[in-house]
Amino acid sequence: MIDLDAERRRTPGCTNQVFLDSAGSSLPTTETTEAVISHLRREAEVGGYRAAEERAEDLAALPASLAALLGCEAGEIALTDSATRAWTQLVGSLRLGPGDRVLICGNEYASNAIALLQRARLDGCSVEAVPSRPGGQVDLDALAGMLDEKVRLVSLVQVPTGSGQVAPVAAAARLAREAGALVLLDACQSVGQLAVDVRALGVDALTATGRKWLRGPRGTGFLYVRRELLAGLEPRGADLRAGTWTAPDDYELRADAGRFEQWEADLAGRLGLKVAVEHLLALGPATVEAAVRANATALRDGLATLPRVTVHDLGPDLSGIVTFTLDGTTPEEVKARLREAGVTVSVSTVSSTLLDLTERGLDAVVRASPHYFVSPADLERAVAAVAAL
Repeated sequence: MIDLDAERRRTPGCTNQVFLDSAGSSLPTTETTEAVISHLRREAEVGGYRAAEERAEDLAALPASLAALLGCEAGEIALTDSATRAWTQLVGSLRLGPGDRVLICGNEYASNAIALLQRARLDGCSVEAVPSRPGGQVDLDALAGMLDEKVRLVSLVQVPTGSGQVAPVAAAARLAREAGALVLLDACQSVGQLAVDVRALGVDALTATGRKWLRGPRGTGFLYVRRELLAGLEPRGADLRAGTWTAPDDYELRADAGRFEQWEADLAGRLGLKVAVEHLLALGPATVEAAVRANATALRDGLATLPRVTVHDLGPDLSGIVTFTLDGTTPEEVKARLREAGVTVSVSTVSSTLLDLTERGLDAVVRASPHYFVSPADLERAVAAVAAL
């Protein structure tokens, strides 16, 4: 059971507003904020190198904390400055060429799609979209029919940026693995709000960010890569963090996932991320998931009762993201007017999820994402604010 009052006290940003944007960039705890600021102060006092040496043990422990969260080994975690960086590092390490096929789903995120389409443009592989079912989820039968020995990669998004649906990742990954394809999971919108176990999901790689549901600092992200795959992956842009210069004409990459890392990093941000991850582990990911799902259900049900409001979340399994539109008012205007009323939401546009929103005939949706620190009174206030529009 989460002590809501205690969590709200350590989240001062939620006391003067109804904060419903954890899918964008969530509110950190005071402990996370202090971890970042105190390290920046220390860098100003003694310099970045000495400050890093003083916190070397904590920094080295961050992969283990993330591994505990994802159900993997610390050596399978690489630290990056964003989920996008993690994604491009992994995709860039794959050997793809003419005749190779990559499958994406209808809920693919724009940054991921662009990275894959760039590989197609430069290297000659093909990128194909798996059809969706009427509810927006990937059509598993269609996926099975598209899989063959030429499919090198299947890209999955566990929770899309513009919908509350949760994809059937384990079932899709099983089909892909049986066909011999690698499975890369975008967990940017799921880690931190859902309990995520990479072994149970059966994915080969996963990318995520610190700033969203994990409640960590911006400029932090990470990559999971299954250990058995590491030796065959050559990341582009490797540096002295990723490997060792062993001879005038040779180098050797690290054996673990650190081969995807780069030497320069925001160490203050990583220390803050460590605090945020350990706080989540202390609360319990399953406990957090239950609280987030309950908040989203309450908000979704409240909005559904309002005239002129259409809730757009579809599917049998819905997450903490709630999307809706208001007839006669653009999502951007709804966002602006709710902000005036003390309610913070964001907008998800077709440019972020071209396939999904185009298929559903939508240009944009209002996106509300209540985390576990949002109170029942907050949810009532948010529904009332939308009703007032």
